Parts: sequence; structure tokens; C-alpha cells
Amino acid sequence: MSSATDFPEPSLIPVNGVELEVFEAGREHRGNPIVLCHGWPEHAYSWRHQMSALARAGYHVIVPNQRGYGNSSRPAAVEQYDIQHLAGDLVALLDHYGYARATFVGHDWGASVVWGLAMLYPSRVDRVINLSLPYQERGEVPWIDLLEQFLGSDYYMVHFNRQPGMADAVLDLNAERFLRNLYRKDVPPTPPEPGMAMINLAQAETALGAPVMSDSDLAVYVSAFEKSGFTGGINWYRNLDRNWHQLGKVDPIIHQPTLMIYGDRDVIPKSATLINFVPHVEVASLDCGHWIQEEMPEETNRLILDWLARNGAA
Repeated sequence: MSSATDFPEPSLIPVNGVELEVFEAGREHRGNPIVLCHGWPEHAYSWRHQMSALARAGYHVIVPNQRGYGNSSRPAAVEQYDIQHLAGDLVALLDHYGYARATFVGHDWGASVVWGLAMLYPSRVDRVINLSLPYQERGEVPWIDLLEQFLGSDYYMVHFNRQPGMADAVLDLNAERFLRNLYRKDVPPTPPEPGMAMINLAQAETALGAPVMSDSDLAVYVSAFEKSGFTGGINWYRNLDRNWHQLGKVDPIIHQPTLMIYGDRDVIPKSATLINFVPHVEVASLDCGHWIQEEMPEETNRLILDWLARNGAA
């Protein structure tokens, strides 16, 4: 297993008007790229268990801290975090390395970016592997409006949009506590608390469940977010309705071979309509929660490597 002591040193790479902090493994396997995309509030370090396994299997593994995270650029304008910019960063990253196409892997918000990338730039995406977040059907109502209708104004994604700056300030002030309380597994079911869930986590004195990672691994996240703050990542949420409009102009079908990995205990539900939009999908599940590649790293690696071997890679 990888740890902070053997995680590779990053490079700062200029792409698409910003700089991305990029970690690599398996550079000697040039010509067989795979790009791993983290979610919120994550970090490239979330893929530490996958990087060495994929490199050993013959892949050039490219893992960016996407804009707003780590030492990557954090533009001030909210609109700089829409799907066009996030997908454009990944396309420019391929251009930097001289790759026409790559396999893209995403978790959580990273999965959302990979779904969008496959629609916006289908010729640049060879295969799709997404964890936790299935394809989100666009529907007739913009996503934040829809969430507010069904889940109310206190739902965290709605709150991020309707009360800009409030959650950012609370999370910035309580970064260590928030991340420690968030990165848990086997959390017992409890009645929902009033108020915004992420603010509640940032202020809770007691963490429920068991930790997902060691204290030394958690310290990597805490250090990164104490430096960067949370606003860049939260701004991804503030573009959900903008993304809804942008994705209305493209083919909604994911045509690439796809692996979708769910956590059976994840709070994000499995999609009943996935095959309608992702016709070449294979679905797998692991007995874990939301932080799939951290909770069950070896099992995640086996699923990914087996699927890649059966789908024409390496």
C-alpha cells in the first residue's frame, strides 16, 4: 500500500489557462495513458493505492489535482469551474503529454467530470471507469432547482448555491474536524439533523463510524485544504445548473466501453436507467461506502485491472 512517504513528487503543468499539480507513475509505459480524477473534497492522493498497481500493470498513470485543489490554480471567478473548463483541463493535459486519447477514471465529482468529458470530447476518451456517481440524467429541470424541489434549501448542494460563502467559511475554519468527520465508514444510521449537512460535520464534536484512512494519510488532506481552502471545490457545485445548460447541446449517450463501480453502502443510489445512457456498461459493486478506492483498495484494483484486460487495454 502507498503512503505519504512514497507518493510521487508532483509537477506543475500549464494547461487551458491554469496550472495543474500532476502526479505520475509508470512514465516508462508511455503510450498507454490512464487519467485518475478525484472528487470532493478529495485530492490526487486519494488514488495512492491505485497508482502503483496500474503502473505495474503497464500504464502511464496521470493523476491531477484538478483546478481548485492542492497546489493547482484556483481562479477567482465561479464560472471558471464549469464542465467546459474542467473537461478542457483534461483535454489540454492529454495534449501536453502528446496523447490523442486516454482511459479516464473518476470518483464522486471526478466521475461527473469524466461523464461530461466523454460527452463533450468523445474522441479523446478511450474508456470510462467511474466510481460511486452514476451517469446523471439531464431531465427537464436544472439540477439545483430539482434538488431544491425534492430535498429543500438546506440540502448541501442547494445551500452551496443559495448561500455563497457561508459553507466555505465554516469548512475553512474547521478543516481538520470536517475532514476527520467526513472520511468515515460503517456509519450507523441516524435521523437527519436540521441545517446543512456539511456544516454539521464541520462543527460536530464526535465522529461516527470508523476512520477510512490513517492519521498520517488524513494529514495530507488536512494540510492541502488548510492551504487551498474549500471554495475552489465548492465552486464546482455552483456550476451545476450552468453545466446542465452546456450539456444540453451534446449527444447524451456515453458510447465508450464503461465500468461503473458502486459501493453497496454508499448514500448515493444506484442508477436504474444507467444502461439507457451508457449502453456499453459493465456494473460492479463492493461491500463498502462512498470512499470506494480507499475503503477497499485491493478489491478496487482487481476490478479495474480485470476489466481493462478484458476491454483491450494493456
